[in-house]
Amino acid sequence: MKKVDFENGKTIQNIAQTAFPMLVAQLLNLLYSIVDRIYIGRIPGEGTNALGAVGLCFPVIVLIMGFANMYGMGGAPLFSMEMGRGGREKAEKLMNTSFRLICVTAALIMAVGEVFSAPLLGLFGASDATLSQALVYLRIYLLGTLFSMIATGMNPFLNAQGVPGVTMLSVVTGAVANLILDPLFIFGLQCGVAGAAIATVISQGLSAAIVAYFILGRRLEYRIHFRSEKELGAYFPFAKDIMALGLAPFIMQCTNSLVQIACNSVLMRFGGELYVSIMTIVSSVRQILDTPVLAVAEGASPVISYNYGAKRAGRVREAITLMTVIGIVYTLVVWLLIQRRPEVLIGIFSSDRELLADAVPALHLYFAAFIFQALQYSGQTVFKSLNKRNKAVFFSLFRKVVMVVPLTYLFPYFFGLGTDGVFMAEPVSNVVGGAACFVTMLVTVLPELKRMG
Repeated sequence: MKKVDFENGKTIQNIAQTAFPMLVAQLLNLLYSIVDRIYIGRIPGEGTNALGAVGLCFPVIVLIMGFANMYGMGGAPLFSMEMGRGGREKAEKLMNTSFRLICVTAALIMAVGEVFSAPLLGLFGASDATLSQALVYLRIYLLGTLFSMIATGMNPFLNAQGVPGVTMLSVVTGAVANLILDPLFIFGLQCGVAGAAIATVISQGLSAAIVAYFILGRRLEYRIHFRSEKELGAYFPFAKDIMALGLAPFIMQCTNSLVQIACNSVLMRFGGELYVSIMTIVSSVRQILDTPVLAVAEGASPVISYNYGAKRAGRVREAITLMTVIGIVYTLVVWLLIQRRPEVLIGIFSSDRELLADAVPALHLYFAAFIFQALQYSGQTVFKSLNKRNKAVFFSLFRKVVMVVPLTYLFPYFFGLGTDGVFMAEPVSNVVGGAACFVTMLVTVLPELKRMG
C-alpha cells in the first residue's frame, strides 16, 4: 500500500496525491444521493413531486453528515499534528475517541429519527402530496446511519495516514453498487422512492465494511482497539478537543440544513411545490460543483496540519497558497459554465420543460458570486487545520446563520423579491462571508507563520 510522504515529499505533490483520490472518492460519493435524484426525477407520473419529497429529507441527511464531519474533521487535524510531533500514543487515542463518538451518535440519531420522522418532515414544509413519500425514504435511510457515519467520519484518518487510496476504494465500491441497485429497486422491483433508499443503505454498508476492514485490522500503523471498560476511560478527555475543533464543520453542515428548511418554507409560500423541486436541483448542482474545490481543501488539510505540528512554516504557507489559487481558478471556470450552459446541469435531474424555464434564472442567481466560495473554503480549512477553533466556528456561523437565513426571509417578504430573493441570499453571503473569512485568515495566520519561520 503506497503512502503519501508528508515528511519529505514536495508540497504540491503531497496535495495532489491526497486530493486526487479524495476528488474521485467525493465525486463518486455524490452518487449515493445524486443518482437517487436522477432516477427519482424520472419515475413515471410522479417524478417532480417525488424529487421534492426527497429534498425534504435533506436536513436530516445533512445533520447525519454534520456529526460524522464533526468527529472526522475535528479529530483528523489533531491526529495529523500529533503525527508531525511524533506523539504516537496520543494520535492513536484521538482516532479511537472519534470512532466511539461516531458509533454512539449514530445509534441515537437512528432511534430518535425513526420515532419523530413525521413531525420533523412537517416542520420542514412537507405537504399532503409529499409527506408519505418523504416519510418512506427517510425511515429507510435512517437504518444506514451507522454505515454512512463510519464511512464519512473515519476516512479523514485514513487520509491523514497517507492512504487516500483506501478512501477512494471504499467510496468507489459503494457508488458502483448504488448505481447498479438504484434502477433495480426503483424500476425493476417497482419500489419507487423506497427502492432508492434501500439501494443507498446497502451501498453505504459496503463502503463502511471496507473502511472497517482497514481501521480494525493490522494493515495500518494507527488503528481501532477494543479494550476493557477501565481503559476506555482514557479516551474521554480527547472528546472535548475533537468536538471543539469539529464544531466548525458541524456548524457548516447543520447550517446548510437550517438554510434548506428556510428555503423550502419560503419557496413553498411564494412558488409552491415546483420551486421546492427547483431548490432540490439547485442544491444537487451545488453539491456536484463544490466537490472538486472541497477535495483540494481536504487534500491540503493534512499537509497543513502535519507541517504545522513539525514547525515547517514555509511548507504551510506553500500549501495555503496552492489551495487558494486552485480554488479561485476552479470556481471562476464553474461560474462561466453556469452562465453559458445552465440547462446542461439542470437536465441531469429533470426533463420537465416547465421546471427548466424557472430553474435557469434560479441557478444564475444562486451561483452569481461562486468565486468567493473558494475564499471561504480556504480560510475555513486553514483555521480548522491549525486548530484555530474559535475563528473556524465564528465564520461558519457568520455566513449561514447571520447572513443566509435572515436574507432568505428579508428579500422575499420585505423587499418584494419573491422566489428570486431566496436564491439571491446565497451570492450576497458568499461575497461578504467569504471575503471576511479569507482576509481574517491572512492577517492572523501569516504573521504567526512568519514568527515560526
